[in-house]
Amino acid sequence: MSEKLNYKLDAFEGPLDLLLYLIQKHKLNICDINISELLDQYTESIKDIENIDDLDGAAEFLEMAARLVYIKTAMLLPRYDDEGEKLRQELQGELIEYQACKNVAAYLKEKFCGNSIFSRSPMPIEADNTYCRVHPSEDILKAYLSALGRKQRKLPPPVEAFSGVVHKKLISVPSRAIILLKRLYRRTKLKWNELFEGSGRSESVAMFLAVLELIKGGRISISDDNATVELNRNAKKKAKHEKAGEETAVGTI
Repeated sequence: MSEKLNYKLDAFEGPLDLLLYLIQKHKLNICDINISELLDQYTESIKDIENIDDLDGAAEFLEMAARLVYIKTAMLLPRYDDEGEKLRQELQGELIEYQACKNVAAYLKEKFCGNSIFSRSPMPIEADNTYCRVHPSEDILKAYLSALGRKQRKLPPPVEAFSGVVHKKLISVPSRAIILLKRLYRRTKLKWNELFEGSGRSESVAMFLAVLELIKGGRISISDDNATVELNRNAKKKAKHEKAGEETAVGTI
């Protein structure tokens, strides 16, 4: 014994629901329905009804079957061809409208939150760039002072900041070299630490550069243990002889 067709929620909610299911199952064009093919599939789906308990529900399916038969008959008869086409288009419109309703119902089901409340998708909102926050006067003052401080930090330092550098006596390397040679002429040798006694930073730097220049010129030398500085007297005599020889050569020419 075949199962009884359920006309409600478990299967189809009406004849239009069944027709839409058959169109989708057999991949028919809903905008150009083949009534003959659709009628065969429809009658095949409802032929197993044997025990009818809900006469009102079964009557809807049987009424749709009769409607499909009438449309098919009208389309086959030349006299009623225009009427059959009109009825077919009317049925197509009902199916398209029913499908749209089902899509909307499915969409609302997704948005259903319970207790008859539905949520909608967020709507695009235009950005409002108007600054609406109200600040206390103390915050505005703090912001002004902070901006003023950043501006002052970017300004060049005042002239007073350079007073200790500009007005300080500049120490030249040649002057330190002359002082060192005079001291070596008197004592011949000097300890390394004695060169920088009582000197500030500028004097010490100038004296160190003077030592390097004199060593490069061969005027002085440093001991192997880097403890003393000694004057090269032979270098001075050699320099005088070389200078005299150059003058003689120039006079001869």
